[in-house]
Amino acid sequence: MPAALPSSLRPLSARLAPLALAMLLAGCQTLSAVGGAGEPLDDPLAGAPPIARGLDAEGLAGLLTAELAGQRGDYRRAALGYLEATERYAAPALAERAALAASFSSDRELLARAADRWQALAPEAEAPSRLLAGLAVQRGDWPDALRQRLALIERGSESDLTAFVEAALGENADPAPLLALLRPWLPRAPQGAARQDAELATALLEVSSGDTAAAERRLERLGQSAPELPALWLTRARLAQERGDHRGAREAARRGLSISPDDARFILLLAQSELRLGNVAAAEASTDALLEDHPGNAELRLSLARLYLEERATEAARRLLLPLVDEPGTPPMAFYLLGTTAEAEGEVDNALLYYRQVAPGPEFLAARLRAAEMLIEDDRLLDARAFLRIERLRHEAYFADLVGLEVELLEREGLADEATALLDRELDRTPNDEQLLYLRAMRAWEAGDPEGMERDLGRIIERNPDNAMALNALGYTLADLNVTERLDEAREMIERAHELDPGNPAIMDSLGWVYYRLGDPERALTWLERAYAQMPDQEIAAHLIEVLWALERRAEARERLAEALERFDQRPLVDDLLRRIPELAR
Repeated sequence: MPAALPSSLRPLSARLAPLALAMLLAGCQTLSAVGGAGEPLDDPLAGAPPIARGLDAEGLAGLLTAELAGQRGDYRRAALGYLEATERYAAPALAERAALAASFSSDRELLARAADRWQALAPEAEAPSRLLAGLAVQRGDWPDALRQRLALIERGSESDLTAFVEAALGENADPAPLLALLRPWLPRAPQGAARQDAELATALLEVSSGDTAAAERRLERLGQSAPELPALWLTRARLAQERGDHRGAREAARRGLSISPDDARFILLLAQSELRLGNVAAAEASTDALLEDHPGNAELRLSLARLYLEERATEAARRLLLPLVDEPGTPPMAFYLLGTTAEAEGEVDNALLYYRQVAPGPEFLAARLRAAEMLIEDDRLLDARAFLRIERLRHEAYFADLVGLEVELLEREGLADEATALLDRELDRTPNDEQLLYLRAMRAWEAGDPEGMERDLGRIIERNPDNAMALNALGYTLADLNVTERLDEAREMIERAHELDPGNPAIMDSLGWVYYRLGDPERALTWLERAYAQMPDQEIAAHLIEVLWALERRAEARERLAEALERFDQRPLVDDLLRRIPELAR
């Protein structure tokens, strides 16, 4: 049992137990009144119909099982128990408990199921809609997230659509489906601030989709009704930047700054406009004022340095970064950006010193990769390999990652044999390194050597039967090769991988594919749709299209194909599917 159980998972049994006890006592009294001790009694319920609803023994047992699972920390089992109970009792509170329990597990698919059920039982409740919107964002399904958000706004929640659209565009979301949802919804938007926010969000999407004329007209109308709205001038400044009108962007940023003088976004837009106009000194004046208002803010310095580097003002970026090096606890990103600055100015050895000072953490591998790439670009391949070898000695925890980097760089240089020799040599020294064995297995697969792949994956699984990645890779390979006599073995491996990592969409794809190979396309479709919803990539798309075609759902298959052709620039499996089933394109 966890040290502190969440309050909403405290035992429901504490409330049910008195009821059960009362029923038990009442039963004892009835027996005492009807028959004497030792006299056999006829069952009064022998001819009664079965209980379909209500708290019977089976329902009580299921709820108690869920409660006990939650107390033990088995949140997945608790969520499944509550979900099953909702099918019998249709109580929103049970669905809520299922969602909460699922949120403490690692199974995002289960959490989505629980949230869907909760929403179905309580369609007017905000919490399940918010949860589903968040899950949609996590899996990159921005249209579904927007649908949930629009429903919330109609129920009176705060709008904030502009921030949502900015986040979506920052993640490279396709603006077209979002526009298709937002434009027809605008007439239903609440009046006032919510309508203005929705108009601004629509304008941002129009800019991103290339329809700048529509965005200009929308902003012009909004400017007449709400000229003092800071977000209006923020959007106008960004629109001007999009079309290369840096003077217009500067004027819009200045206007916004006059309305909202403490809004750092206008200062950054103003600085960016000045930089693009070649006025580095004016940009620095703006950002210096911002730094004076936020003394000691290292993150702000780093953000400003990135801005200057993007505009190739390297000397200004260096001036921002150097004070961070003089302070204790220099952020690793400061060394990384100083390395980038030195590299941009042709100071290769100086950049190398900075890259080497990036401490273990999120930027560590990126710094080593960039340093090695820089040396190779400077015709110093041997120096790059020596650098990575030394770094492996200095940072044992990153040993396998750094070997992987060197293998990747050698392959890029067309030195596949040297990459193979390196990997074999390091595995001779550390024969049970699972990460290196997996890397060699994947290279064997790419080289058309499934036996070599199985050999290395088998070694991983033999030593670590709970390695979900290796189980899934080997099971999927056997399914993809359609080795008939080994499909049941493949299914068992993939099902075991799913037990170990139930929320992994790659494993869901493998499940769908192996069920299809086993001749069960209906079951396959369920898993492939779940996988594609969480991770829409071309491989899962190809599997989904093929299964739909096998089920003779031809229109849906062609719809998915059209979507894949538009969505993915590189789509080898989809192209291969078209070669195998040319009727798809008709």
